[in-house]
Amino acid sequence: MQLALSCSHYQQLECQSCQWLALSYSQQLQRKQAHLAQQLAKLIQPTTQCLPAVKSPTQGFRNKAKMVVSGVVERPKLGLLKAIDNPQSAVDLTDCLLYPPHFQAIFLQLKDFIARAGLVPYNVQKQKGELKYILLTESRYNGELMLRFVVRSSSRLSLVQRELAGLMAKLPKLKVVSLNIQPYHSAVLEGEQEIFLTEQQTLLEQFNQIPLFIRPQGFFQTNPIVAEQLYATAAEWVKALPVQHLWDLFCGVGGFGLHCAKALRQAQSDVSLTGIEISASAIACAKKSAQLLGLTQVNFQSLDSAEFALKQNEQHLPDLIIVNPPRRGIGQSLIQFLNQIKPHFLLYSSCNAISMAQDLTQLTGYHLSKVQLFDMFPHSYHYEVLLLLERTSKK
Repeated sequence: MQLALSCSHYQQLECQSCQWLALSYSQQLQRKQAHLAQQLAKLIQPTTQCLPAVKSPTQGFRNKAKMVVSGVVERPKLGLLKAIDNPQSAVDLTDCLLYPPHFQAIFLQLKDFIARAGLVPYNVQKQKGELKYILLTESRYNGELMLRFVVRSSSRLSLVQRELAGLMAKLPKLKVVSLNIQPYHSAVLEGEQEIFLTEQQTLLEQFNQIPLFIRPQGFFQTNPIVAEQLYATAAEWVKALPVQHLWDLFCGVGGFGLHCAKALRQAQSDVSLTGIEISASAIACAKKSAQLLGLTQVNFQSLDSAEFALKQNEQHLPDLIIVNPPRRGIGQSLIQFLNQIKPHFLLYSSCNAISMAQDLTQLTGYHLSKVQLFDMFPHSYHYEVLLLLERTSKK
């Protein structure tokens, strides 16, 4: 069998996370494009621009590693458990080809640190031990690293602090370190409490000369090469549109809104951006990015997107609304609101074409102008899609 990526873990049935590895990369893209076309079959018109899929590198593209910690404290394994209740099923994935090659040397240092700090791996079967996961994230912009230890308690805090200076000396790019407290015996990845061990708490990333910030407990695209093209495409699509007021709902750290606002500002000066995201820490990052860009007439608020929209009056309605919702879609109440106010343009980014299509079939009075697939997740059936819709009917 000729694999899209020569992975020994897949061939030995140790890890099947890359479900489509047995397909060539071109076959993977064909299947994804066919799936997207099927979801949008009732919406695509002869005038719709169906653009070619944006490809990804097939290896080394991830900027984040989420590793289950198992084994014993002197010889920890970083990877996954094939059977969640069987520690003997642990697979070490520190050589996973989806990560940048230099991550392997970092993982070796982390194993040594785990032993020195006495961070006993959590045994799911016995419900004993401390360290559940390590989460490692890298900024492609400057190579800085963020390391998070997901632990059951803060009982090893002093030992971690004692050994941390040595780890940071060995890993000079390591700038953000924290303990995340997840005390429950459950499949929940992380808890609410974050104990920072460094003064710096975010990583600076940059896409298309737009500064963005990666933060703990926050969403950030794990494929920066494709993500940069996604944001650039959004900006390219809207820059010539007659837009003075735009909303970025589910804005996260502001990637879409800031890209589009900057592109529109280059064509006209009087453009206002309102970004809405329920996470206060994400909004703080978005505000910092806008400040670094020198953008005025920008208002980022920590609110629920649907609740914000429903409270607006007609004097503050936008020409363009950007939505980048979670996998479940934008929700019935927001769809009804969009049908009521009918902004001239809608830019919809989604990681779930099925829920996206369900949303779009409930929107009235719109023409699907452009659609493009972005292969954010090679070797799996997941993908990202970007759509531009234009209003066809009057309000």
